[in-house]
Amino acid sequence: MSGLFEDFRSEFNKPNNTLVQLILINTVVFLVLLLTKVGLTLAQNDAVYDFIRAQLMLPGTLTGFLHKPWTLFTYFFTHDEIFHILYNMLFLYWFGRLIDEYLGNRRLIGLYIMGGLAGGLLYMAMYNLVPYFQNYAEGARMLGASAAAFSVAVGAATLLPNYTFHLLFFGPVRIKYIVFFFIILSVAQSAGANAGGNLAHLGGALMGFFYVKLLQNGTDLGRPIYWIADGWSNLLKPKPAVKVSYRQRSNASTQASSYVSSTGSASSISTPDQDEVDTILDKISRSGYESLTREEKQKLFRASQRN
Repeated sequence: MSGLFEDFRSEFNKPNNTLVQLILINTVVFLVLLLTKVGLTLAQNDAVYDFIRAQLMLPGTLTGFLHKPWTLFTYFFTHDEIFHILYNMLFLYWFGRLIDEYLGNRRLIGLYIMGGLAGGLLYMAMYNLVPYFQNYAEGARMLGASAAAFSVAVGAATLLPNYTFHLLFFGPVRIKYIVFFFIILSVAQSAGANAGGNLAHLGGALMGFFYVKLLQNGTDLGRPIYWIADGWSNLLKPKPAVKVSYRQRSNASTQASSYVSSTGSASSISTPDQDEVDTILDKISRSGYESLTREEKQKLFRASQRN
């Protein structure tokens, strides 16, 4: 068992591994809830489990939300059914790989969190403002990463509409058609038994579309998310021991300057000049988009923003 935990920790701590980290967080929360549910059910304390789960689910009423405002964030990391989390994590993985490759880890976390927030806000707005949904708001609760995953999927389809997935029984299908199908499905079910979840899907989808469109025009909606994530990462990062050495001060300063310079350049992809763009476009014409490296894809996106 200790080996399993060590594998989880090792995978989670790998650099530039945001997609896997998101999936692991969702999985760990699911497993903790599952074990808690089993334990409390055997102890005949179902009411305790219902109370714990209610602290993570997003309420439908404004009053309920004001008593538990943190649920606007926790709901899209929470699942209590195996097929629910399996579907959401597969959806996130398929489309998240494209966002990660073309836009980088930071934009992936931005899309995921902004999509989850947008889905939750639309869900609450509909249940508190639309008469049809107001009748059901008191008992409404929502959980699951569907809105966040939809945001990532629509973002990928907006960025790369003609990218092709090879589906079993269907063959090659462009992702814009796959995403369009799921959006229509959510619209059709937005007045059904899972109306709240499907409304959240649409909120996440809208966020994914506008996030990428604005990003292509030079406006990054995820900057507040990056700032918070960077602050949290720096807070958790172990601080190195301070060494004082007067004799080697100049060398230490030189090494520190070199370190800052190298990490600063590695953390961002520079905007390519026209020769680099032409070289990348030639490679696409010969071998297709899939042949590009991660850095080439991100450079091409940078060039599109400049133009």
